Amino acid sequence: MPTKIRLQRHGKKRYAYYHVVVADARAPRDGKFIEKLGTYNPNDNPATIDINFDRSLHWVKEGAQPTDTVRALLSYKGVMHKDHLDRGVVKGALTQDQADKKFDAWMTEKAAKVEGKKDGLAKAADADAKARLAAETEIKNKKASALLAKQSELAAAAEADAAEKAAAETPAEEAAPEATTEEAAAPEVKEEAPVAEATKEEAPAAEAKEEDKPDEEAK
Repeated sequence: MPTKIRLQRHGKKRYAYYHVVVADARAPRDGKFIEKLGTYNPNDNPATIDINFDRSLHWVKEGAQPTDTVRALLSYKGVMHKDHLDRGVVKGALTQDQADKKFDAWMTEKAAKVEGKKDGLAKAADADAKARLAAETEIKNKKASALLAKQSELAAAAEADAAEKAAAETPAEEAAPEATTEEAAAPEVKEEAPVAEATKEEAPAAEAKEEDKPDEEAK
């Protein structure tokens, strides 16, 4: 029976994860399978790959054909490299100890690369978070400055309006006392005028009396 190692889809729409299964090549993608070898979740960064190394290597040695995606996953976990070294041991190209040492060195290097990638992603995420925070702070400061400037303009406009109203009311208040003063002075002038005229009239009368005095003496 021809067998394949392939992915079986699970999860929700736009958030799919997969089971790595060994199934009959003629079976439907999500149909019956022979054995589940692990899971693959591409939604994480980096993607989460959990595979049974020994059982995957067993099925590869048995001739199960992985799909392109599964082959990449198995290569990432070292299954395909281990199968390659074991084939070299069978052919006599190297001993089992040499193969094991090479595989251990490869796994150590791979783990270092994975950790380096995780650290790089963490630093990038931290830098991105700081950049977003700085951008948000700048936007808030700009909004605060704009609001403060607007409030200052409104306050200045209110002060100017109050000054204009005060200036418009002040001349009217000053004009009223002047008019009152003129009205109060007018009667005094009218009352003094007859007195002056009367004085002028009395003066000739007095002169007439003085002129009559010589006549009286003559008599």
